[in-house]
Amino acid sequence: MKKQWFCLLAALLWMTSLSCGCGIATMQSESIVASSIIDTAHNSRDSLDWKGVYKGTLPCADCEGIAASITLKSDGTFKRVLKYLGKENNVFFDEGAFVWDDAGATVTLSSSKGETRSYQVGENVLFHLNNEGKRITGDLADLYILAKNRVDPRLEGKKWVLIELRANAIPLQQGAAAAFIRFDMETSMFFGNGSCNQFFGSYELKAGDRISFGNSGATMMACPDMQTERLFLETFGQVDNYSIGANTLSLNKARMAALARFVLTEEPA
Repeated sequence: MKKQWFCLLAALLWMTSLSCGCGIATMQSESIVASSIIDTAHNSRDSLDWKGVYKGTLPCADCEGIAASITLKSDGTFKRVLKYLGKENNVFFDEGAFVWDDAGATVTLSSSKGETRSYQVGENVLFHLNNEGKRITGDLADLYILAKNRVDPRLEGKKWVLIELRANAIPLQQGAAAAFIRFDMETSMFFGNGSCNQFFGSYELKAGDRISFGNSGATMMACPDMQTERLFLETFGQVDNYSIGANTLSLNKARMAALARFVLTEEPA
């Protein structure tokens, strides 16, 4: 009798262990599945301010380096400029569309020529990926990183109307276009009106509210008074810093008096 009870008890314990083991296996399986789900709420595409201009100098097998500039725009398009240092006819430009991978971590640029290149998007950086779509490792890994241009929401995305130039007030004359400037955070391009002609160009922000203006251009209309516009456009080549107050902007050279002053306007672009 005791032997029968012992066998029955052993059988019950064995069945219980099977039941518990199955539960543990199920829990482990669910845990593995859960851990493999992509966290779409916290990926680069949705969590980072990735729009903007990225720059860096990539290694080059037969030149001094490749100065790269890539602009990623919110409409899913890109512009890329590659300058092969130390070579003649060394600047190449292309543009096209880009797409994100399913994880929201990598963008693949497809140019109008059908060429593709992938980059992993980090916080204020792009990692140049190899042909297999993987991060480059080794001693040269840091050279395959493009850094995003500095931005300043106080300055960019606003319309600044010129009110003073070289310490002289600029009155708004009846029927005349107001001189103004805008800075586009997404493309690092500035544009505006010099009171007669439209102008445009590139800029770069640096630490300490410093700014540098790059190459610029303008339309070629003739107006009765071109003096204000001429001085205004010349200012871009002299300015090296800016300061922002209560709805005002000053473009300055070193610690000298402001070369140009502006007031913020709520008018649309």
